[in-house]
Amino acid sequence: MPRKTLARIDTRALRHNYRLACRLASPARAMAVIKADGYGHGIREVARALASDAPKFAVACLEEALAIREAGVDHPVVLLQGMHSAEDVAMCVREGFEVVVHSHYQLDWLEQAGGTPTVWVKVNTGMNRLGFAPSALADVMARLGTIAAAEKVAGFVTHFACADDISSDDTDQQTRIFSEAVVDWPKLEKSASNSAAHFLPAQPSFDWTRPGIMLYGASPTLGKTGPELGLEAVMTLEAPLTAVRTLQPGESVGYGYSWTATQETRMGIVAIGYGDGYPRHAGTGTPAWVGGNRIRLIGRVSMDMLAVDLKGAPDACPGDSVELWGRHVSVDEVAQHAGTIGYELLTGITARVPRLYEDSGNTAAG
Repeated sequence: MPRKTLARIDTRALRHNYRLACRLASPARAMAVIKADGYGHGIREVARALASDAPKFAVACLEEALAIREAGVDHPVVLLQGMHSAEDVAMCVREGFEVVVHSHYQLDWLEQAGGTPTVWVKVNTGMNRLGFAPSALADVMARLGTIAAAEKVAGFVTHFACADDISSDDTDQQTRIFSEAVVDWPKLEKSASNSAAHFLPAQPSFDWTRPGIMLYGASPTLGKTGPELGLEAVMTLEAPLTAVRTLQPGESVGYGYSWTATQETRMGIVAIGYGDGYPRHAGTGTPAWVGGNRIRLIGRVSMDMLAVDLKGAPDACPGDSVELWGRHVSVDEVAQHAGTIGYELLTGITARVPRLYEDSGNTAAG
């Protein structure tokens, strides 16, 4: 019988978060970003769950877009990194994928191809990863005019570097640069806002926003948890207690003896570790939850197990399910203790952890 370590995925909560994004984006529309295997939630299942709500999806690369098609979902899909080879062009045309163009070599591929997919032009407004400089847009658009029919050019995108920091003026500056850069093409659509920008007061949404991490219930905003922003946890990561014992003062637990009891301590061992994607750097004090009670990790996380202090849960016993993050413990709290962000935790859960999809009382293993 397999161990009971699993990730419960609540597709109702996923739709709740998407609908919140839509309300915050209005009157703009929201393309659901489901890259990185749906931020660790399963791209095929996420696509199916959002298909009745989201008019468009966005992913990083072609293989992710193809996974959406394999799920039986025929929605428009935007490839945020565009094409990675000349051979990708024909596939994008055939499948109806929309591609973001950020470099001249991609324009070369489009020129050489027999057909053209719908194109978005990436504008570099200061993040300096991908995109054309605003000063280059006139030449880029003129070149596109010789490559693609006018209806094949959807519009412009950019990406914000500091939208998670509400005290920063950088998003205002990037928004201004973007608006001025594309002013000569008023009929084309525009997309700029990531998840964090949905929560910025008075931030223009343009025509399309691109909610990502917020769809999965984790916070995109510094100093806030997902629940504080009205988001619901989509993934509940849980594992069973496999042993309970009492440590005496002076006894230690785990590798390196990094934690030692100073008083009699009832301790539990939980069947999950960094081999499952739980962060190794989540040390003593990281919260968890069992039987209606908050508890804390003690000592080092090992590959297959971790230790918890059961002082706050005196009735917990072997076989009980421990929530590592989810509805009672925000993934953002765990991330803070581990010195990282919720994005990394959600996308890092390994294939060793089964996903169980739940929606309105119906469940299906995945």
